[in-house]
Amino acid sequence: MEPGDRVALVLGGSSGLGRGVTLSVASAGYRTAFTYREGGTGPTETLAALRERGADALALQADFAHAGAGREAVEQTEKVFGRLDALVYAVGPMIIRRFERFTREDYATMLEANFGGAVDCAHAALPGMRTRGFGRLVFFGMNGSHATLPSRGLSLYAAAKAAVVAFARTLALEEARYGITVNTVEPGDFRDKNAHREAARAIPGKNPTGHAGSWEDVGHAVRFLIADDSGFINGATLGVNGGLVAAHE
Repeated sequence: MEPGDRVALVLGGSSGLGRGVTLSVASAGYRTAFTYREGGTGPTETLAALRERGADALALQADFAHAGAGREAVEQTEKVFGRLDALVYAVGPMIIRRFERFTREDYATMLEANFGGAVDCAHAALPGMRTRGFGRLVFFGMNGSHATLPSRGLSLYAAAKAAVVAFARTLALEEARYGITVNTVEPGDFRDKNAHREAARAIPGKNPTGHAGSWEDVGHAVRFLIADDSGFINGATLGVNGGLVAAHE
């Protein structure tokens, strides 16, 4: 099946690296839905950019700090487009502070938005993918999540992202027989999340390449993982980090 016949949903796709993924998959020909959060970056600019590319686009409001937001986004996408082939969970709110200063509310936000929403989305999307015999799930971790690398000030965020990677790897084992792959992307060392590749290469970075990454780098990685031809790449963690080995830049 050609990308133009496929439907992709990017959760957290109106800003930052998530927006880059939205633009990238749409540019590859996917009919593309993305979510935005009320009070955050609105959908207007992203929708305009998608339509400039001739994309069939859909913007959905969702707040992943609340349980059930992912299921609703999946259901709305399937209702409008009639199917869902690729789901990219790029949601990743981050609170940076020492653990002694965290509150129970902070814990709930970090766990629900980073991990709980991923669970909701997968639970909602997988039945249709199983029926069609095809599916691509891509979840975003934190650089080093696959090895639970620690980073000061990120105890709850890092723990939630490590849970996402463990969850994705387990789904990869369980869902492969249905033609579904589940992989994770771990971005690292992005100084300006809106910078194109050429601009990012002029920004110094603390990784072996010596420069920062761009949204195009992440978008390219996601397009690779969701492609029809990538069906034998499953349970993998792809670091998009210039070779950064620390948990955080």
